[in-house]
Amino acid sequence: MDVSKIEFGIDSFGDRPRNERGEIVSHAQAIRAAVTEAVLADRIGIDVITLGEHHRPEYAISSPETVLAGIATVTERIRLASGVTVLSSDDPVRVFQRFATVDALSSGRAEVILGRGSFTESFPLFGYDLKDYEVLFEEKIDLFHRLLDETPVTWEGTTRAALRDADVYPKTESGRLNTWVGVGGTPESVLRTARYGFRLMLAVIGGSPGRFAPYVDLYRRASQEFGTAAQPVGMHSPGFVAATDEEAKELFYPGYRDIHDRIGALRGWPPLTREQFDAEVDRGSLYVGSVETVSTKIAQAIRALDVGRFDMIYSAAGTVSAAARLRSVELYGTAVIPRVREILAGQPTATVAPTR
Repeated sequence: MDVSKIEFGIDSFGDRPRNERGEIVSHAQAIRAAVTEAVLADRIGIDVITLGEHHRPEYAISSPETVLAGIATVTERIRLASGVTVLSSDDPVRVFQRFATVDALSSGRAEVILGRGSFTESFPLFGYDLKDYEVLFEEKIDLFHRLLDETPVTWEGTTRAALRDADVYPKTESGRLNTWVGVGGTPESVLRTARYGFRLMLAVIGGSPGRFAPYVDLYRRASQEFGTAAQPVGMHSPGFVAATDEEAKELFYPGYRDIHDRIGALRGWPPLTREQFDAEVDRGSLYVGSVETVSTKIAQAIRALDVGRFDMIYSAAGTVSAAARLRSVELYGTAVIPRVREILAGQPTATVAPTR
């Protein structure tokens, strides 16, 4: 493992934090908070910020590329990505155009992470039928793949109008927009990502990260069999850093529990208990704690999955104060990332055995 090539990012859905009076801020304030956090991340050397698309009251970002365009104008080096763009309920041509625009504004720092999304609100909102869930993604990812060549496209499907020698603008300066696919852990999604030669981003949001090791292996074997170029593999997981383990958990738990239970009520999950939360922090995929605790756990996950990028979903407990969230980003960039590199460059840490 070449430690110098491992990248570290932060990830947000525009969760609405609390202000200094303990009040949950407005959507507009939450979007501005994400820009402030991105500026800090750029200054302290974090490699990438990814912003996820949601259409729910808990989250402020429904148009990641618009926020990324704003961030592009006030940052210098950090790469700018969606996490994810819900391609199924969007138009591939417009997605390409919007991210090519962000790429121009940022002098080549844009990336797109395509996905189905973890919620389905966007389908009725934009006039799509959930019965077409599979065909929408399959057709649209195929079209997007063709658009990336930045040459005239002829394409026909069942979910949008056909294209005949259609040239799409603006072009990127590099001639290629870096594209990932966010995968929650199905072999079919991994195989599709490999077939198109896209980069794989694993959403590891619960349980042992080692259980995703078979998907990394499948992706690499499938890429070889399809003859697509070897691409980096990344993972993203929720996390929060504070001065001590106890402080991090006490700040993070209430908001994380509230979001879990609100979503869980729609999906039939039982309410989250403190014991379950502590177990996930200790042995699962919540990277919550002090610098040393979070660093050690991230290093274990990177070794277990042999990934080249780790993104921390730093705003997963949306009701943490804006100041505490900003401090978490600062600790992650200035202390956790250097410490992870030190651990990975030294003696191997205890890895998480994959669960097959």
